Amino acid sequence: GYHWIGCRVLKTLVELGHQVQVFTHEAPYHVNDLKAYAENIGVSVTTDRLRVNRIEIDADVICSIYYRNIIDDPCIDSVGGRAINLHPSMLPDYRGCSSLTWAMIRGETEAGYSYHYLTSEVDKGNILLQKRVAIEPFDTQATLYQRVMFMAAEDFAQVLQLVSENHPGAKQPSGVGEYYPRGCPFEGEIDPAWTRDEIERFTRAMIYPPLPPAKWQGKEVRSLKEFDEISGQS
Repeated sequence: GYHWIGCRVLKTLVELGHQVQVFTHEAPYHVNDLKAYAENIGVSVTTDRLRVNRIEIDADVICSIYYRNIIDDPCIDSVGGRAINLHPSMLPDYRGCSSLTWAMIRGETEAGYSYHYLTSEVDKGNILLQKRVAIEPFDTQATLYQRVMFMAAEDFAQVLQLVSENHPGAKQPSGVGEYYPRGCPFEGEIDPAWTRDEIERFTRAMIYPPLPPAKWQGKEVRSLKEFDEISGQS
């Protein structure tokens, strides 16, 4: 796991009495530090990449909660396929990375989250639980992320119960849904060909301090008003 949601799910697992080993990443100062939290509560934790030979407990479930590395087949097989992932979209839509950001940019009125089984194909495993979340016209990427992750955390225990009961989940439809690679959409640059609505959505979708906001000809843009001032369209 990683980030705020990784910390919150670890807290839930410990409260439920599970033995846990955490695989995570080093966190910059603005990201909730799962490694430090695990150490503080006495849970085994490492920033080494998850591999079968690094698992130190008799694990029967793997939970990928904002973990940034692909989990390979040997790891999935080691728990009999009981490996799950939390993805911030209504799969099969917006597979891959920056799902909430892309949903905002594309003008969606709803986003959501999906708990699904891990397979060798990214974000294509059977769905265990999905819920929709409205994208408000005042949302930034930061507020949408926090709302989606808070709601997803509330459902984690239910999903874990389904996995423990070997619930098969529901197959995703084939041949639909786009995949988005890792990286900042459009490299963070506003396209002068975009409509004003597209520019306004893009600036909100880029707001996640302290990450850089949108840019116009090298200048930072945090709102449509700023874009008008910088571009001379005010």
